Amino acid sequence: MAGKVEEIKNEINQMSVDQLKEFRAWYEEFDSSVRDAQIEEDAQIGKLDDLASKALLDHKAGNTNRL
Repeated sequence: MAGKVEEIKNEINQMSVDQLKEFRAWYEEFDSSVRDAQIEEDAQIGKLDDLASKALLDHKAGNTNRL
């Protein structure tokens, strides 16, 4: 796997400014969708339940700030 990462790094280092700009835009979208999918999965299997409960208890106790 490390070899593959090094290949990708080398390719990125050879990109023009325009190619790098396009790559960054693509990667930002890709990374966001991966993170969103992970959060959705975590929520569905209950991994976030304890955090949500604590946040609600903190809010009810007046330990939150208005944004």
